[in-house]
Amino acid sequence: MIARWGLRIVALGYLAMLLLVPVGMILYHTFKDGFAPFWDAITQPDALHALRLTIEIALIVVPLNTIFGIIIAIMLVRHRVPGATLISAVLALPFALSPVVVGLALILTYGQTGWFGADLAREGVTVIFSLPGMVLATMFVSLPFVAREVMPVLREVGEEQEQAAATLGAGAFTTFRRITLPAIRWGVVYGVILATARCIGEYGAVAVVSGNVIGSSETATVYVNRSYESFDKQGAYSVAVVLALVALATVLLMTLFKPRSEA
Repeated sequence: MIARWGLRIVALGYLAMLLLVPVGMILYHTFKDGFAPFWDAITQPDALHALRLTIEIALIVVPLNTIFGIIIAIMLVRHRVPGATLISAVLALPFALSPVVVGLALILTYGQTGWFGADLAREGVTVIFSLPGMVLATMFVSLPFVAREVMPVLREVGEEQEQAAATLGAGAFTTFRRITLPAIRWGVVYGVILATARCIGEYGAVAVVSGNVIGSSETATVYVNRSYESFDKQGAYSVAVVLALVALATVLLMTLFKPRSEA
């Protein structure tokens, strides 16, 4: 009994030290002078633009990576694909590769002197230091989440129902819509939540490819860093709290809408 409670205290203390205390300090510094400074900070034009740009990037990236994640998960689990082990390893690359390296790689590929940058520039397409570059960087770092959540669910549910549907004459799309998707829906939801949180919180890769132009290509995380370094701590704390609240709201909505039978 003593050992059990000791382990619980150590685990909860570890979580408090890493999560609760730092987040609590941000909340304290944000609201120590009341709600008005917080509201003034997040309604500044530059802060609003940074938050709007962050949400815009997430709305582009999450659906694309969700579609890709479902396709790649079905391909790796349901079909014999040459080099499946290598593909799975490459899929995990964003977990191991530093986001700053990702941003640099995108500059070397799509920058003015990159492999494709000059050709794109001649066509009037600007990737680096604009929205497309930030979208590509965010897509890369959030790429594996949906696939990694869906793959174990597909293995667990098996393919007996899908085979039965095919035997009864159902087409591939009908089988996916009526059999596969309902079976993997919560894996998809978890993956979407993780991908959304990653998109909203991404800093390193986006900071490299965005150019950090105030009011133009500055995301919320870049805004937080720039505000803190320029001694606008209220602005940094306030936008950081907004980002934390968005992530928390996403998780709470998933919990509320999840059926009790699957909780």
